[in-house]
Amino acid sequence: MDIRRRNNVTVTGDPQGPVVVLAHGFGCDQNMWRLTVPALAEKHRVVLFDYVGAGRSDLSAFREDRYASLDGYARDVVEICAELDLRGAVFVGHSVSAMIGVLAAGMAPERIGALVMVAPSPRYIDADGYRGGFSERDIDELLASLESNYLGWSAAMAPVIMGNPERPELGEELRNSFCATDPDMARVFARTTFLSDSRDDLKSVQVPTLVLECTQDAIAPREVGAFVHRAVAGSELVTLEATGHCPQLSAPEATNEAILAFLAGLR
Repeated sequence: MDIRRRNNVTVTGDPQGPVVVLAHGFGCDQNMWRLTVPALAEKHRVVLFDYVGAGRSDLSAFREDRYASLDGYARDVVEICAELDLRGAVFVGHSVSAMIGVLAAGMAPERIGALVMVAPSPRYIDADGYRGGFSERDIDELLASLESNYLGWSAAMAPVIMGNPERPELGEELRNSFCATDPDMARVFARTTFLSDSRDDLKSVQVPTLVLECTQDAIAPREVGAFVHRAVAGSELVTLEATGHCPQLSAPEATNEAILAFLAGLR
């Protein structure tokens, strides 16, 4: 299997610098990091990729049984790291990719030496003593809408996820990203994402970890950031002055500053 082609792996930046792997969230692709890459590339080797079904990945590699759980995506991450012979890389995961990074770090601890979780959520559905931001009925309705009319769902949800209604171009970009994702594969990834529960996995994290949350996020409210911070021993929590679920686009300067400060502290 050509792993680089499967996941449309691209590498940029300083070839001798510390390695940073940037992983996009549901419905997105590596282009979502375009405002972060220049800030990192000067002193770091930056690895980007698309999950199978997204961006310019190899759609023929999609297997529903593999990608019906976050483990399948985490295995892809481990295989990418092995293909590039990465060791001690910093994995920056946006949204659901934060939890994929946790799983990948557990599978191959020699490959991933630190985690940056951007707007993470280990569980989207509320539970006793836990606020994920959605009721079970909310998620059932969200998935039913997505599965019955993916394009309509994309148009309705993108502005909600992105926030920043005064900047409609951001919501439009996210909508276009959703619409560019294969609908059948997006349905599988959506169920995998919104029905996942990775809370127990957080307890196993043993690498330096930065948790980035936004002041207002319809998908991952601040209670979630606090939960992740408490669950990951020794983690650092930074609250960005940002609105929405994609601060790397809506507040790139603050996001980049926080990531760079964390990276500097690892040296």
